[in-house]
Amino acid sequence: MGSLRREVRRGMDMLVTVLIAAGIPSAITSFGIGWLNRKLTKRQEEEECKEKARRKNEAIVIEGVMAAITLGEATAKAVQRIPDAHCNGDMHAALDYATEVKNRHRDFIREQGVDALY
Repeated sequence: MGSLRREVRRGMDMLVTVLIAAGIPSAITSFGIGWLNRKLTKRQEEEECKEKARRKNEAIVIEGVMAAITLGEATAKAVQRIPDAHCNGDMHAALDYATEVKNRHRDFIREQGVDALY
């Protein structure tokens, strides 16, 4: 009976040794994967934040361009109303061109918005 207990004990010791030998690398690997996952998640959040900032910047630039064109149009129309100002064809052509570009740009932005929705 004593030798049977020793054999069982030896088998249990070997089983525990195998479990420990297999468990340590598994634990290290899972900690490593968890660390990488946290790092990648953080990087992804930073990229999303940067993308939001880029989009906001783009919207502000677009608004600035539209404001500049609108201001140019208003200035050209005001100058055309001055009796002593001798506007040549260049002023009229520039005003027409600015209005055309503004309208094309507005239409493009509208199309992009609709495409983004669907």
